[in-house]
Amino acid sequence: MQGVWRELAGLVLPVACAGCGRPRTELCVECRRVLARNGRGARRVRPRPEPAGLPRVWAGVPYADEARAVLLAHKERGALRLAAPLGAVLAGAVRGLRPGAGALLLVPVPSARRAVAGRGHDPVRRIALAAAADLRRGVGEGAGARVLAVLRQRRTVADQAGLSARQRLANVAGALVVRGGAERLLRGLPVVLVDDLVTTGATLAEAARAVTAAGGRVTGAAVVAATGSAFPGVFADGGIRRDSFGERGKRGLAADGYPGK
Repeated sequence: MQGVWRELAGLVLPVACAGCGRPRTELCVECRRVLARNGRGARRVRPRPEPAGLPRVWAGVPYADEARAVLLAHKERGALRLAAPLGAVLAGAVRGLRPGAGALLLVPVPSARRAVAGRGHDPVRRIALAAAADLRRGVGEGAGARVLAVLRQRRTVADQAGLSARQRLANVAGALVVRGGAERLLRGLPVVLVDDLVTTGATLAEAARAVTAAGGRVTGAAVVAATGSAFPGVFADGGIRRDSFGERGKRGLAADGYPGK
C-alpha cells in the first residue's frame, strides 16, 4: 500500500528533480543526460581487490552526484517512477556484456525482507523489470531478457557500510541461496546478475556462487552504478576525473544510504 500512496502523491504534489532539485519535474533533461553519460554509455568495472568468483561486471554510471541522488530517491524515498530511467541505465550495462539476442535471465540480487517491508517496495527488482522491458523494446543484445527473482537471503547479514573488503566477503559468504524448486528455471539459459550498486563486488560474487551451485550459468553482472573503487583510473582524489565523466561528475563520492556491496 505504501507504493500506491506514493504513486498517488506524485500525481498531485509538487515535485522536484531527484538529481538536482530543479522544480516541477521528477527528473530533468540535464540529469537524464548525466544518467546516459552524454551518450558514452556503460563500461566494464573492476573492484580492487577483486573478490574470487566475481563475474564480469558492467556499470552504467559512476555513483556520484546526480546519479547517486536519483538512486537514493528511488530506493529510500519511494520515487517509484524513477525505476524507468534507472532501468534504461541498467539495460545499457546489460548490453555491454554482449549477451546476444536470445533468451536471457536477469537475476536480481535480493534485499532483506525487513528492508523491502520498510521501504514498501523492492528497488532492485523494480529496476530489473524496467531494464528487461527496455531491452525487449530493442533488437540485438539482450532483446530476449526476462527477470527471474529466484535468489533469497538464507541468513541475516550485517549492514556492510564501514566494513573492509575482507569483512564484507566474510559477512555475505554463504548468505544467498536459490529458492527451493527454482533450480530448473535456471538451467539452459544464460544468467546476468543485476543490482543497483557495486562497491567491493562481494555481494555479486556471492550471488554468482549461489546461482552456479544451483546449476545456473552466470555470464556476467550488470549494475546501475559503481563507486570509485570499482573504477580504477577514473576516480582521483575522491572525485571523478573531468576527462573521464565530464564536468558535472568531478565532485566527491559518498555512499551514505547504501550498504557496501
